[in-house]
Amino acid sequence: MPENKLVVTDARTGKQYDLPITDGTIKAMDLRAIQTDPEDFGVLAHDPAFTNTTSCRSAITFIDGDKGILEYRGYSISDLAEKASFTEIQWLLLNGEMPDRAQHDRWTGDLASRAKLPAGLLETLRGVPRDGHPMSVLMTLVAALGAYNPECRNVRDAAVRGEHIRRILAQMPLLAGAAWRHRQGWPQLASKPELGYVGNFLRQVFAKDESDAKAVSPVLVRAMDVLLTLHADHEQNCSTNAMRGVGSSEADPYSSTGAAIAALSGPLHGGANEEVLRMLAEIGSTANIPSFLEKVRAKKAKLMGFGHRVYKSYDPRAKIIARTAKEVFEVTGKNPLLEVAVELERIALSEPYFIERNLYPNVDFYSGLIYQSMGFDPAYFTVLFAVGRAPGWLSQWDEMLRDSEQKIARPRQIYTGHRGRKLAR
Repeated sequence: MPENKLVVTDARTGKQYDLPITDGTIKAMDLRAIQTDPEDFGVLAHDPAFTNTTSCRSAITFIDGDKGILEYRGYSISDLAEKASFTEIQWLLLNGEMPDRAQHDRWTGDLASRAKLPAGLLETLRGVPRDGHPMSVLMTLVAALGAYNPECRNVRDAAVRGEHIRRILAQMPLLAGAAWRHRQGWPQLASKPELGYVGNFLRQVFAKDESDAKAVSPVLVRAMDVLLTLHADHEQNCSTNAMRGVGSSEADPYSSTGAAIAALSGPLHGGANEEVLRMLAEIGSTANIPSFLEKVRAKKAKLMGFGHRVYKSYDPRAKIIARTAKEVFEVTGKNPLLEVAVELERIALSEPYFIERNLYPNVDFYSGLIYQSMGFDPAYFTVLFAVGRAPGWLSQWDEMLRDSEQKIARPRQIYTGHRGRKLAR
């Protein structure tokens, strides 16, 4: 039976090294033993953007990009999106199992009892420019919320972590709603947890004032629930890596979540669905699709919403969103850009150029159309992403702090600058 090791021969010295293989990986520190002499620091692995480097062990989310598989705690995303609620997903990510009825009732009760923002925080919001990007506003509010919870810095206490995980999850949709209302110039609303986690959030966004009794369609509540579920976690992506990296210094969860929001705010991460809408608007009509795709092939334009760093086949979330879009449009009316999107997808999936490059629709391709049809400003789309991703961030943060292997993050570098310079004075 072959041994589970990698045998490396250093051509510089002729020496041979046995590097144990565990879970398909070698330990980067084992490379340090490969030296040309005792003064040699040893071999380092150079991997910009962590394209082939693991940073942790995690039992939360599994992805097989080649096969288009996404699972939370072993459950397929399609099964969860169809049969579970977002609050059940929160519990699942944090605890590893689906909650029973009593556990779920206690969980939603815990969130409801914490669904209130400090009055002083809303005073802080009044000093923020109304035309500031909503992600900047959300990041500001989350970080400021930490100042109202000084005990949150005791991150090694599991009970403290659990309490502030609940507070952040309870208050994240309220912060997101407050950011929206501030942008619109509307008065802030009192929370109504009895409407449910998602229903209360949508009321925070769409009710003009306390007297606005217009109910949000159950179809839209369910659609938003599904969209939040689809975004709840996605393994070691940029914002999750930021959450873990900042959290590795034992920073409090509000600061760590603020860092994750900052990472998510970039157009290469959370802002992609906003870019999709811009692209579809630029195309304008189905008649312009061939000329646009010609620009893409000539690398003069980007095909936004297609392709993914992880998935080399159809993003499983995109299929669910396509179905959800049809349900939403029955309530809101068809988004005028839908026809362009559907035809663009059809043509792209039939051309070898895009197939050979694994350019299949991802989660961002249809989500922006749904959000826009529901009445959201495109600049606000990434805030919705953050509300959905919060339980994943916090689950990953909690897992990291319980992992005995984890230390403060400190990547190495290859120095390319000057050495030993002297001032000529």
